[in-house]
Amino acid sequence: MTPDRDAAPTGSRVPPRRPAAPEDRAAQRARAAKAHGGKGTSAPAPPGSRGPRRTARGPAKGNGAGRRHNSASALFGKARRAWDRPLTAYYLVLGGSLLLTVLGLVMVFSASQIEALQSGLPSTYFFRKQLTAAVLGGGLLLAASRMPLRLHRALAYPLLAASVVLMCMVQVPGIGHAVNGNQNWIYLGGPFQLQPSEFGKLALVLWGADLLARKRDKRLLTQWKHMLVPLVPVSLLLLGLIMLGGDMGTAIILTAVLFGLLWLAGAPTRLFTGVLAAALAVGAFFITTSPNRMARLGCIGATDPGPDDQCWQAVHGIYALASGGWFGSGLGASVEKWGQLPEPHTDFIFAVTGEELGLAGTLSVLALFAALGYAGIRVAGRTEEPFVRYAAGGVTTWITAQAVVNIGAVLGLLPIAGVPLPLFSYGGSALLPTMFAIGLLIAFARSDPAARAALAMRQPVLRLRLRRRLAGVRRKTMRRRAWRPPSGER
Repeated sequence: MTPDRDAAPTGSRVPPRRPAAPEDRAAQRARAAKAHGGKGTSAPAPPGSRGPRRTARGPAKGNGAGRRHNSASALFGKARRAWDRPLTAYYLVLGGSLLLTVLGLVMVFSASQIEALQSGLPSTYFFRKQLTAAVLGGGLLLAASRMPLRLHRALAYPLLAASVVLMCMVQVPGIGHAVNGNQNWIYLGGPFQLQPSEFGKLALVLWGADLLARKRDKRLLTQWKHMLVPLVPVSLLLLGLIMLGGDMGTAIILTAVLFGLLWLAGAPTRLFTGVLAAALAVGAFFITTSPNRMARLGCIGATDPGPDDQCWQAVHGIYALASGGWFGSGLGASVEKWGQLPEPHTDFIFAVTGEELGLAGTLSVLALFAALGYAGIRVAGRTEEPFVRYAAGGVTTWITAQAVVNIGAVLGLLPIAGVPLPLFSYGGSALLPTMFAIGLLIAFARSDPAARAALAMRQPVLRLRLRRRLAGVRRKTMRRRAWRPPSGER
């Protein structure tokens, strides 16, 4: 056999093949790609590399979808962690209430100008009164948020007694005053007047929470007599004084607060159902015996004013919402407030908001109330203090129920009850106790141990940032002064 020319001779030593340098590998790949025309094939991957780069569309799309899924999951997890922070309820209550109050001031100014001019008053008359009430309410909010719990509980009985006395004075001739057929106002002199029933809501929340908390400490809430007495009789007293003035809307809100307290106290289903049936029977009696209330009940879902224009207000509220569109006609551009829509700055300010700010504005208001309600439920659910749980639940029930009744009436889903939209509608008597109640929620949110620890940790950080900013401003000021030429030099 003829030996192969390339074979090494017998007995010779074949040197080991030396690995190619990285530059040689790159050159080999380039030559192979050029030999194949640079299309469709590529050189094999060298050992130790990550493999060929995938250029097909399928895997690229899969990788992009996976990255998007991972980023969405990370974003959801980050939002969930932020939502579960100890100060979330605190910021929701504070921010939501302030935004509602400021937006309410803007809408009161826009919705009340025509009403004021038609009454021979300056165009800013109602706005100035609401701004004054908001400033006073801000002081009450700050005071309530800084009060200790024992001081809140100490205010329960004096506030209840004062509310009962004032509601009795409403029925005294010469002292009480009727507005729109309801005898529930007291003149304080000048343009100021007071509606004591609004303070009765706050009194029932504080007094009922303190009563139930003391009975819980003594383990008496397991007996239905102690759960109902004296909470239900005192609530009936307040309801009776309110109904003497004919204000059924406020009575509905007060009843909702009572049921909220009973629910939080753990009332048995049979007991809760019995009290609810009794309340519905009494409400049906007051509705059927009043032609005005029966007419309001018949205006639910109305699209025509009807005979004698008995559904005029409800229908024009729907007209205002329908003409707003997505983003409204602009601030101050409402048409319905020019005498077509009664009470545009009080009971039906939500309709004017829909007409001027559109669906975006109304949904923003609903979102703020939803955030406020969630924060109140969270405060009530995470606390171990019975008084805080009952009081926070009572305030949340009060604000949420009143917002639902007002907005439901504007949308034509509920009868017109004549209650203002909390923190939003015109009315100092409604704004002052509501802002005090918001201060209660803020105080309760701050009293949580985790929230207290988080606030204590943030104070040094905020002080350090403030010092750094002040130091930076001082350095800039000194630098300007150092480079400024003396006076007279050009």
